Amino acid sequence: MIKDLLHKRILILDGAMGTMLQRYKFTEEDFRGERFKDWEHPLQGNNDLLSLTQPEAIVEVHRKYFAAGADIVETNTFSGTTIAMADYHMEELVYELNYESARIAKKVAEDFTAKEPNKPRFVAGSIGPTNKTASMSPDVNDPGYRAVSFDELRIAYKQQVEALLDGGADILLVETIFDTLNAKAALFAIEEVKEERGIEVPIMVSGTITDASGRTLSGQTAEAFLISISHIPILSVGFNCALGAKQLVPHLEVISAKSDYATSAHPNAGLPNAFGEYDETPEQMASQIKEYAEKGLVNIVGGCCGTTPEHITAIAEVVKQFEPRKLTIEI
Repeated sequence: MIKDLLHKRILILDGAMGTMLQRYKFTEEDFRGERFKDWEHPLQGNNDLLSLTQPEAIVEVHRKYFAAGADIVETNTFSGTTIAMADYHMEELVYELNYESARIAKKVAEDFTAKEPNKPRFVAGSIGPTNKTASMSPDVNDPGYRAVSFDELRIAYKQQVEALLDGGADILLVETIFDTLNAKAALFAIEEVKEERGIEVPIMVSGTITDASGRTLSGQTAEAFLISISHIPILSVGFNCALGAKQLVPHLEVISAKSDYATSAHPNAGLPNAFGEYDETPEQMASQIKEYAEKGLVNIVGGCCGTTPEHITAIAEVVKQFEPRKLTIEI
């Protein structure tokens, strides 16, 4: 069904989960809840854990984004792999974290779809890049060293994918890709699960251009990134994070011109200020994203760091007057 909608209008993705959760000012005790009150390691900052310890907050964030106009919300699972959860010694909880996060988002989506059947809502299982990189060494004195292997990533991502699908995710979103080799491991794992289960799942792929050079952290241009993942059957390809909406335009122009897939963008609310905060107002961001729509560059838009339901409302209002980017093939 989502494939049909992509031909009809520009779809709206939600905004930042982390930005919204910061508003709650959760303490260490809040992160722990009753269940983890005696956990031996600090847990504050483990936003994925809040799906278990503060589920009402996660429900409320999803509700606000759907009410703001989002067609798709992302699960609260950006760090939901054993590799990333090792920081909190919570590897054993990975399946539950992903399953519960997907289940929560799906319930909210179903509630909104029931109220507005003409505007079905979808859940994208958020699959983040992990905190390790497979194609570069973290040690400048040992360039051949790797902190993680392709196979370790594949196994970790497979566990995450299975839980997200079991919890009800409609789409899988491999996002904030700074190292394409990590993404390839995630995409390989998804293909494994699809084959084992005999299912089809729409896949969104979103890279991140990390600096003014216009390259990902692992050194690829937008076009090289696109080529690297084009052997996998996907729904959409695009960029998120790292840059504001204006800085993303040239990179979107490249993939829009070269790609047969739908294209997506969920940029930050501008570039961070000296305090690491994002100052761009909903109106400022929406006026920049209007350029994407005017140029026919996008099929899916949303927000990343610093964005809120107010940003999503403004973006949805601006793009609804434009046709989506034309798709030349059946995705």
